[in-house]
Amino acid sequence: MIFCVDDDQSILDLMIYTLKLAGLSAKGFPDAAALWEAMKTEQPQLIVLDIMLPGEDGISVLKKLRASAQTAHIPVIMATARGNEYDRVIGLDLGADDYLCKPFSMMEMVSRIKAVLRRTSGSENRLLLRHGDLTMDHSRHVVYVGEKEVILTLKEYDLLHLFMENLGMAFTRDQLLASVWGVNFTGETRTVDVHIGTLRTKLGACGEMIQTVRGVGYRMDPL
Repeated sequence: MIFCVDDDQSILDLMIYTLKLAGLSAKGFPDAAALWEAMKTEQPQLIVLDIMLPGEDGISVLKKLRASAQTAHIPVIMATARGNEYDRVIGLDLGADDYLCKPFSMMEMVSRIKAVLRRTSGSENRLLLRHGDLTMDHSRHVVYVGEKEVILTLKEYDLLHLFMENLGMAFTRDQLLASVWGVNFTGETRTVDVHIGTLRTKLGACGEMIQTVRGVGYRMDPL
């Protein structure tokens, strides 16, 4: 499903009509409020988002999409006024996947949408890891518990990433040292215990999923 957001109803109708002719499901919304309401019940594959919207503008919408663990992975194509380089740069810096310069042809829109979908297809499972209330967006190097971002050190993050990619696998302290600190690290295995302790604390209830395996080391339990 493609969501299109534009306050010009004639353009919006043409976008939806063209996308359906191209074999893509699509819905249109005149403003950000209507988009947010729709996303309470359905998440799109991609959003085509006009920057100049009444009320909340497209840049604000993009910021919120990228700031939430539940929507950070959704590809966004920004629609900007031709020649407005500042909007394009800001949009790309904030995580937009592509942009369209208005007025754009409908065939260009379809082509860009398909290109972004090809580029991002399969990447969510690789870059966005979810386990219960815990979400790791590896493309942005951020971790959430529910909707709240958790600030981790680099080593804490690397430990968590290793556990989330290998649920149920037990790692010895030496294995964790080699994987996260490197084979040439000369510190003690106690370093692992200290970092696991702080990681558990920062993750709150989700930290309980990191289990101590007696005589071995640690693992993250599957749900």
